[in-house]
Amino acid sequence: MRAIVVRAFGGPEVLRLEEVPPPMPGEGQVRVRLSAAGVNPVETYIRSGAYARKPALPYTPGTDGAGTVEAVGPGTTGLQAGDRVFVAALLAPRHTGTYAEAIAVDAGFVHPLPAHVTFAQGAALGVPYCTAYRALFQRATLRAGETVFVHGASGGVGIACLQLARAAGARVIGTAGTAVGRRLVVANGAHHALDHSVAGYLDEVVSLTGGRGADVIIEMLANANLERDFAALALYGRIVVVGSRGTIEFSPRLTMAREAAVLGMTLWNTPAADAAAMTAGIAAALEAGVVKPVVAMELPLAEAPRAHVEVLAPGARGKIVLVP
Repeated sequence: MRAIVVRAFGGPEVLRLEEVPPPMPGEGQVRVRLSAAGVNPVETYIRSGAYARKPALPYTPGTDGAGTVEAVGPGTTGLQAGDRVFVAALLAPRHTGTYAEAIAVDAGFVHPLPAHVTFAQGAALGVPYCTAYRALFQRATLRAGETVFVHGASGGVGIACLQLARAAGARVIGTAGTAVGRRLVVANGAHHALDHSVAGYLDEVVSLTGGRGADVIIEMLANANLERDFAALALYGRIVVVGSRGTIEFSPRLTMAREAAVLGMTLWNTPAADAAAMTAGIAAALEAGVVKPVVAMELPLAEAPRAHVEVLAPGARGKIVLVP
């Protein structure tokens, strides 16, 4: 079969399409014939060698995908050949990578894909929706009636936050840097979409909340925004840092004035019980039609290097997926 193989850490050019043996499912595993694989920013950091977690070389990137169960390993129950499924394998102890025509993965990280959801949409679920769910409900403990402000809401994680927060009864405000992006933000659950390229856009958050500010802020680029976020944060508000690409000078007094909490998160740290609740909640929302992943771009598997450039470009409008 064909798979992307990384034999040395470096730039996008190290992502090379090769012929490799098909993976064999072991005890408690399944092999999924993949129809789509999701591309996430974290995979670019890992590929570069700059991330704290470094897989043993060579490796095949990717933890998100969707397709059809092809083979079932010994001791595996609940799945059978022919099942439509999505794979969310970031926390799986064993998997062979989704940038490939097939993956062998622990069965607990493979979930039913409803008939109304395309394989490309299924590949857009794992990291973005798990990140959004954990940020909103397990870190920020979002409650119905609260206001959520989502920076960069037109990307994969942002759209997931919009859909889940709106379904949970929150008032939702999101940002995007283009008119097309702002239309996408409103179409996916935001009550208001703001232009984060315009000076003073955080003042609009305060105005839209009657001077109170947002109860929860989902921060995608903390090194650029964190200190300014407090101007748009309500008393007792919570800021969840989902992403950051550098350092920032920060005054702790800002947390004191609002008795605010700044909460970091990374999916790698999710306890097993939280991970089970997270995936169960996402699967239920998917089945109910609350979750509707947006696919911005489908690229052939061979164009994985281009996907790693595009996924870090500004102006995201949904998810990038690779099609084997």
